[in-house]
Amino acid sequence: EQTSSMPLLTVHSRQISWTPLLVLGYLFYLLLGAMVFQLLEKQAETHFRDQFQLEKLKFLQNYTCLDRQALEQFVQVLMEAWEKGVNPEGNSTNPSNWDFSNSFFFAGTVVTTIGYGNLSPSTVAGQIFCVFYALFGVPLNLAFLNQLGKGLNAHLLTLERWVQKPGRAQVQLAIFLTTGTLLFLVFPPLVFSYVEGWSYGEGFYFTFITLSTIGFGDYVVGTNPNKHYIPIYRSLTAIWIVFGLAWLALVFNVGADLMERFLQLKWHKSELSLAEGATTKLEDEPEQPRIHIPS
Repeated sequence: EQTSSMPLLTVHSRQISWTPLLVLGYLFYLLLGAMVFQLLEKQAETHFRDQFQLEKLKFLQNYTCLDRQALEQFVQVLMEAWEKGVNPEGNSTNPSNWDFSNSFFFAGTVVTTIGYGNLSPSTVAGQIFCVFYALFGVPLNLAFLNQLGKGLNAHLLTLERWVQKPGRAQVQLAIFLTTGTLLFLVFPPLVFSYVEGWSYGEGFYFTFITLSTIGFGDYVVGTNPNKHYIPIYRSLTAIWIVFGLAWLALVFNVGADLMERFLQLKWHKSELSLAEGATTKLEDEPEQPRIHIPS
């Protein structure tokens, strides 16, 4: 009697984490951004630096009573004034940066973590208060934006249902994105272009940099000393910022969820392909000859 045993094949699916891929993609994105920014901005910076040095030389030639050290000291005074929120342009009749409307706007930039950097407390008491104000204000702002985001999202289905049952939810999402884009990204630059004298591109740049809480501070509303703003201009801007933050944060969350789903789906498909490939390869292999051992 001869006995034979057929080999049993067991395929174990192993879940591969997509976290290393996300880390590598994140680092690659930063490196790509660094190279592009360097390519676009370094030459312009060199041009502006050389032009500034040339203007200082011309200034010294026109005013021979000054020496280079005196000019550098005056430039330092200008830099310190700008850091303290005092615009060197204009005169002492410029509106205060710390009236109620501007202070309200500054408080909004603190709790929303925008931090333009063009204005900051100069007194020790103001700096200490700013620390504690932000310590409690930032969590309060996050809780408020969370509730506001839920209100904006009340008429939308969840992302899972949108993915599983496309149709009406896609229409709602399209309306939500279109309306928010018009209210917070398309129309505001028109207002800023009219009031501030910026181009539409500059207004759009300021709008996105503000609502994304990046806040470079190169463009800030209500700071031109040659213009007369209505008293509540910056306060209305602060209110617009709050609602725009909630909308854009919700858009970013949806984008992050979709990106995570895409990465997980890609890894899941690759795992299935590897498992199916391994199964097909084993099935296509010719049967190995059996060795009969006489009993």
